[in-house]
Amino acid sequence: MKSQAKSYPAKKTGIYPVIAAIAIQLTLGIAYLWSLFQNGIAQSIFDKDNAKAQLTFSLLLATLTIGSVFGGKLAAKYSTRFVVFIGGIILSAGFFLASFVTANTSWSLWVTYGLMGGVGMGFTYSTTIACAQKWYPHKKGLVTGIIVSALGFGGVVFTPVIEKLIKTFGGTGTGEQKTFLILSGIFLFVCTIGSLFMKNPPEGFASAAVASSAKSSMVKSVMEYTPSEMLKSTKFYLIVVTFILACMGGLMMIGFAKPIALDKGLADNIAYWGVLAVSMFNSLGRLIWGVISDRIGRKNTIIILLSGGAVLPLFVTVVPGIWIFVLIAFIGFFYGGLLSTFPSLTADLFGAKHMATNYGFVLLGFGSGAILSSQISGYYKDIADKAQDISLMFPAFVIASCCAGAGIIMMLILKGMSKRERAAANAGQKNNSEVQS
Repeated sequence: MKSQAKSYPAKKTGIYPVIAAIAIQLTLGIAYLWSLFQNGIAQSIFDKDNAKAQLTFSLLLATLTIGSVFGGKLAAKYSTRFVVFIGGIILSAGFFLASFVTANTSWSLWVTYGLMGGVGMGFTYSTTIACAQKWYPHKKGLVTGIIVSALGFGGVVFTPVIEKLIKTFGGTGTGEQKTFLILSGIFLFVCTIGSLFMKNPPEGFASAAVASSAKSSMVKSVMEYTPSEMLKSTKFYLIVVTFILACMGGLMMIGFAKPIALDKGLADNIAYWGVLAVSMFNSLGRLIWGVISDRIGRKNTIIILLSGGAVLPLFVTVVPGIWIFVLIAFIGFFYGGLLSTFPSLTADLFGAKHMATNYGFVLLGFGSGAILSSQISGYYKDIADKAQDISLMFPAFVIASCCAGAGIIMMLILKGMSKRERAAANAGQKNNSEVQS
């Protein structure tokens, strides 16, 4: 574990890389709007099998992990700019090819939208976050929150756009794939232009930036873990397991927000506001909880978020009519906080130098949770559809609630480990000072 000792003037800023990262993450938010495609794709491609259709979105989230790991390694070897550019091409190609999938080749949607989309998104997702964190090491929570909130806000911007495109191209069951074609062009344009501005700060910049910060006394010195060193750490596995448990309820709601609203008797032109509510409060949660985590700590923040994740899903099937939007908004708010806090927690525990690759491994938890949540929620949604009773989805949300409760236990274990490590470090410093005296 190597630390950077070289100093560097901290007057330079990373405003352009941060702006580029915001623009890129804004377009990546399109991939999170699967709820708008779910019903149509299930009907036209998967013979009304909700679980198979939802697996497309889950594969995208799962392979985002693979893309983040390899993207981080390539960024370290070549450059962040190169990786973001290549990621944009892969993501765009995946959506382009997805527009030609038919019911006879339904599996290919898993390859194009799912696998290619996930790898391309992974190349751009963690590398842009890591780049911004390196420019503002003393404000990791704030900067990470701003960037990943852009991803959530992408849902706000593109929800009405996608709804309009689907209707223009023939409506539900027909217009989804032609919409993929338009979105592929957006990915290609934004990621190509944005990649030109992505650049890591010089060696030693982080140390100088922290030293010049008014809050430098609050910033702890962190050992720089290589990916192989991190994989040997118990803390890594605690974080990954927590991530698996934490994201279940939020992912279920993102994938089924619109179908649930429709099943509660809301009109199609009203139900999409549920998707918009998830996106708006998801984005707001990423920003606000990122700032809060700078003040009260990542672990404490995650425990609060998990508490919300344990309670809120239990009310999804019982909340009547229009009130489902309020509940969806709060679930999105708490879920969004997880996605801004876990990257900062990773950098806090394992350092910023290898953040892109290290966070890619941490995202294994997110990807695993995505697959599990899709199969659980898809299974119970099929049961609810056959009986035409949305309340039959309730077991899925009970499972999500229990998982969040187990995640709280994981975080408490991690907090205990951190306290013991700090105590051991303080004891070591005290012994060294006594020896020197």
